[in-house]
Amino acid sequence: MLRQEILLPELGEPISHYTHAVRFGDLLFISGIAPVDGALQLLGGDDAVAQTQHILAVLGQILAHAGLGPADVLKVTVYLTDIADRARINPVRQAFFGDARPASTLVEVSDLAIPGMKVEIEAIAGYPS
Repeated sequence: MLRQEILLPELGEPISHYTHAVRFGDLLFISGIAPVDGALQLLGGDDAVAQTQHILAVLGQILAHAGLGPADVLKVTVYLTDIADRARINPVRQAFFGDARPASTLVEVSDLAIPGMKVEIEAIAGYPS
């Protein structure tokens, strides 16, 4: 089985030693996505909804680059710094995934990598047979 790293230049260089996604066989593992631009500047201000919209737009870019779409996402993990934001971001997630319902884990954390981040999302997608 070949391992293929995916790094999208338009997303900027990751903040640490990782790539945006890794394909292994029929699976695509997408690293945690931060609400930042290519220069690692926070987007969405202090608004979890705006941050989530940006994150899911980036997720869409990564999926499209890999030849996949939102319906191919099998699992997401959502990290929130305030669990109360869950209800606010759910409509954004529903709009992105449409009728597809990936498996999901949501966790409240004390802090995230970029100051001001309220949300981070990672995903696993699968290539249809």
